[in-house]
Amino acid sequence: MSNGDDLQADPPPRQRADAVRNRAQILAAADRLFAAQDPRTVSMDQIARAAGVGRATLYRSFPDRPAVALALLDEHERRLQAQLISGPPPLGPGAPPAERLAAFYLASLDLLEHHLPLALGAETGSARYTSGAYGFWRLHVRTLLADGGAGDPDALADIALGPLAPELYHHQRHTLGIPRERIAESLSLLARSLLTPRRH
Repeated sequence: MSNGDDLQADPPPRQRADAVRNRAQILAAADRLFAAQDPRTVSMDQIARAAGVGRATLYRSFPDRPAVALALLDEHERRLQAQLISGPPPLGPGAPPAERLAAFYLASLDLLEHHLPLALGAETGSARYTSGAYGFWRLHVRTLLADGGAGDPDALADIALGPLAPELYHHQRHTLGIPRERIAESLSLLARSLLTPRRH
């Protein structure tokens, strides 16, 4: 005889497969929309129509537009995180802290250059500081600052991450027209100035 727990059984495989397929359709459609226009102007209705799913299906997967953008951005950020943890130096372990910080800046600029619409859609305002990715970047940079002997790495970590805010990068690249190469050179200099041993 069945007990009450049987009523809470997992959904059948077909239902789970549909959910996975719907999520993939939603993310693919959102990726196209975010690349074609300012992500902050894309509505959930547009995403649902482009994905060929109903509003209820969309909202079961994502509560709002930033959540959709964050899911897309997360895939790209995970690759960078893996390189920081176990990739070759200087991005991965084995290089001096100043070189690793400079390499992190350059890799982050590459991510922003290729996925800026996603970053703008996912990390607007204070949402940037509450994302799991930001927590990972902050820990990484704080560790480099501490290993390099920088004063007060807790306070300095967020300051060091400030130049990577998507809104700032958009302003520099698309409002001021500063080439990526000049921004990269400036951030490399910043990394070395933060972690160059001081002479007494």
